[in-house]
Amino acid sequence: MAAETIYLGGGCFWCTEAVFDRVRGIVDVESGYANGQLDNPSYEDICTGQTGHAEVVKLEFDPAIISLRDLLMIFFGTHDPTTLNRQGNDVGTQYRSGIYTTSAEQAEVARALIRDIEADKAFDHAIVTEVQPLQKYWPAEDYHQDYFLHNPNQGYCAFVVGPKVQKLKKVFTRWLKD
Repeated sequence: MAAETIYLGGGCFWCTEAVFDRVRGIVDVESGYANGQLDNPSYEDICTGQTGHAEVVKLEFDPAIISLRDLLMIFFGTHDPTTLNRQGNDVGTQYRSGIYTTSAEQAEVARALIRDIEADKAFDHAIVTEVQPLQKYWPAEDYHQDYFLHNPNQGYCAFVVGPKVQKLKKVFTRWLKD
């Protein structure tokens, strides 16, 4: 079966990238910017909060190894999908929780999972994750790619990214790459 692509915004893309780099069935992870009004935005443009983009990761995955539903369970389990336009101290529309789909089937899987999670009352507050078709995508600058891998001891990485990776290792053990 051919690889599929989906785009996920879980706050800072360094965190989301670091998590999915370690997940079995993920073929490739790239940090970038989704949707928004400005073509070819820079990180500085995004940080203004005025461009409408979300920080995302482009995930190519093998559905024969990991289903989209399981991939999205990891996504919901490693960020807070109940805070609008923020993740922890990262505040702004660029840090919103979002699932940007490449097919109607992906959108339905995402919406059905959100309904199931809400019915199970897995979170104390309502999920605010937006589910939208991907309109535009631009890769982030090279220095953002594999940021946690290259900078594990940098302050933000040690105190924000690291705990998300640890949660993946603790809660989603069966999905870890060997």
